[in-house]
Amino acid sequence: MGIRYHSRMPPAKPSATPGPPRAGGRVTLRDVARTLGVSVATVSNAYNRPDQLSEDLRQRVLQAARDLGYHGPDPLARSLRRGRTGVLGVVYDAPLDYAFADPAAALFLGSVTRTVQNRDLNVLLLAAPHDSQADATLAVRNASVDGFIVYCAADGSALLRAVLERGLPTVLVDQEPHAGAVNVGIDDAGGAQAAAAHLLALGHRHLGVLCLELSEQRASGPVGPAREAQTTYRTTDQRLRGYRAAAASHPDATLYPTEAAHNTPDSGEALTRDLLTRHPQVTALLCMSDVLAQGALRAAAALGRRVPEDLSVVGFDDLPGSETLDLTTVWQPTGDKGEQVGQAMLTLLAGQPAAPVTLPTRLVVRGTTAPPAP
Repeated sequence: MGIRYHSRMPPAKPSATPGPPRAGGRVTLRDVARTLGVSVATVSNAYNRPDQLSEDLRQRVLQAARDLGYHGPDPLARSLRRGRTGVLGVVYDAPLDYAFADPAAALFLGSVTRTVQNRDLNVLLLAAPHDSQADATLAVRNASVDGFIVYCAADGSALLRAVLERGLPTVLVDQEPHAGAVNVGIDDAGGAQAAAAHLLALGHRHLGVLCLELSEQRASGPVGPAREAQTTYRTTDQRLRGYRAAAASHPDATLYPTEAAHNTPDSGEALTRDLLTRHPQVTALLCMSDVLAQGALRAAAALGRRVPEDLSVVGFDDLPGSETLDLTTVWQPTGDKGEQVGQAMLTLLAGQPAAPVTLPTRLVVRGTTAPPAP
């Protein structure tokens, strides 16, 4: 069976000196060509442009390569020639295991991946190390990627600076705007304000607030004015602003903010136990995530505080399991947000400008809120 070629490409000339590869060293594409007595272009086409060869010849090339121990073109060298790696770096300012433990993060990452995978793009998760003394920027500075998606980074952090200094197409998610990057986010403040207004309308005046982390210097416990002024995570800042905006309309309302070092049910449970012990007058909790709200519900049960008769609880995110818990919460379009981020990145990679996006939120009232007991 002869070799098939497109008319635009002349037939490859067999090598004049076929034979085995040189002794020692790494087997190369040229060694495979020499062994078969074909051109280097023919071997390259077997991997990169299979439509240029007959199936018989391609299989002979691949078999010879396997016999010689040649595993194909170097992906790094190939990406350098093309000027693209086919990889997007997703920067997550928390250890890797948290990215998979957080249901909202998992939903977001899945949506981003579905949006870009049909464009032959892969996603590389660049998470912060567990060791606080380690250089969190190292992975960003060394990453061979075509662009960055910053899902969670404190404003002004070294991690965010390292991303922006690379000068690659960048999409910031739920972050403060920065020149050279596109923002995609949600109406955090509006959603938080609606949640607090709902509790206030029910008659609650002593509201505990379970906050996500405020800054890179993670802490756990009560949040005073000095600590609140140090907030560098936009999500936390905007939700606190929303809660306070609603409370400002009720001079007799008091907020009792406390901070979770980690967004886990265990943190939510521990914070709720401590908060209700210190402030038994609290009749409602505003939780900055449904995950923290799950812990709050566990703590209420352990303390004998009935929900919603003795304690109202509101979450944020409306995760798939929140309806089962009958949790009143603020819905955010996590899947749509991931899709918008993916589309913005594809636009930037095509050399086109992408517009910033702010997606709506809305309060979903279920069975964990009610007027305070008389």
